[in-house]
Amino acid sequence: MNISLTGRQMELTDAIKTHMTSSIETLKKFNLDIISVSMVASAQTKKGKEHSFIELVINLAHKNSVIIKQNDDDLYAAIDMAISRAQKAMRRMHDRESDHRKVGLNEAKAENVTVKEAVSELEDEIVPVELDLYKPREVEDVLNDLKESGKMFEIFLDNEDKTRVLYKRNDGKFGLY
Repeated sequence: MNISLTGRQMELTDAIKTHMTSSIETLKKFNLDIISVSMVASAQTKKGKEHSFIELVINLAHKNSVIIKQNDDDLYAAIDMAISRAQKAMRRMHDRESDHRKVGLNEAKAENVTVKEAVSELEDEIVPVELDLYKPREVEDVLNDLKESGKMFEIFLDNEDKTRVLYKRNDGKFGLY
């Protein structure tokens, strides 16, 4: 990260430069690719009063630049307010980027399940059952079962080994396919 500190119509003392640099260093915690940060401090006189004006430009890789302009009577207060606004903007960018991400590498490692464990769990759940579908049934028996249950249809094999479907029609009658 390149840091550029400039003073217009004022001289930047070592204390001001140290405060600016330490404030800019707090922006690293958002883990965004910061290419450069430029902070320009200037003094302006309006209506006989001296105002400090800060312009902060943060260039980010693959994103738009963040530009913040802040003025105050005190130079240190203007720096702090500009940095807090920059932190808020960068926090929004960081949250937007991290919220839309899929599962992270650390989360995937935490959920790491071995294949043998997964197979053994599946083997425990498999229970062989003889299906009623393969036993030949009479149409009348299936009709009685369908009337008693709330099902809409029943699939079965008839005595001629044909797969049949007995279903309820909209008019209340039954259909056989």
